[in-house]
Amino acid sequence: MTSRPLSVVVVSAGVSTPSSTRLLAERIGHSVGDRLRVRDVAVDLRFIDVREIGLDVTSAIVNAGRRSAALEGANAAIAGADAVIAVTPVFAGSYSGLFKSFFDVLDPEVLRGTPVLIAATGGSERHSLVLDHAMRPLFAYFGALVLPTGVFAATSDFGAVATSGDGLSDRIDRAADELSAALAPGGPAATKSETSAGRVARRAADDLSAAESMEAVGTLPDFGSLLPLRR
Repeated sequence: MTSRPLSVVVVSAGVSTPSSTRLLAERIGHSVGDRLRVRDVAVDLRFIDVREIGLDVTSAIVNAGRRSAALEGANAAIAGADAVIAVTPVFAGSYSGLFKSFFDVLDPEVLRGTPVLIAATGGSERHSLVLDHAMRPLFAYFGALVLPTGVFAATSDFGAVATSGDGLSDRIDRAADELSAALAPGGPAATKSETSAGRVARRAADDLSAAESMEAVGTLPDFGSLLPLRR
């Protein structure tokens, strides 16, 4: 196996116990882990239940983004992750407020360049568009590499036997294949190209360079004075 286990962080925003959202998160996470091990790639699978740190999330929102030790730990785990699996229940046609708030209070650069597998649970199949209309734009905003296949599970999917080629197990397998292929040695996302701290430092350097460029522009001659007078 590889010398350094790949870190896959699974974020689950289910709010009940037991939770179908957590169940889906576990199925996807273990499916990815199994595929990586078959490829002789060691994997460190970590689960973050947002419900357990919900009060920390709320506190950070109303206290100018100051994160508790638990939130700092979650931020560090995602910053160091080679991939993230993000799973939310659907409330009012979109991701849950708790799910969105969790990502709102993390470092805004923490997901940049990170492969993200998106998944959601809802009462019926009509909520499946949440994957493409809400979750995909959200993680694209954060600069993540969102995988082509998302996984949606309706209540009827749990315990159902797939009779076509598009049952829940098939969707999980397809998404897990994509993520494991991306993370395997030689894959397009084998490792994150930069650490979170490195990205922040690079952004600061870019800002400084831009400021210096603006100063240089200010020293340019007045080209208007070189033009002929208009009659």
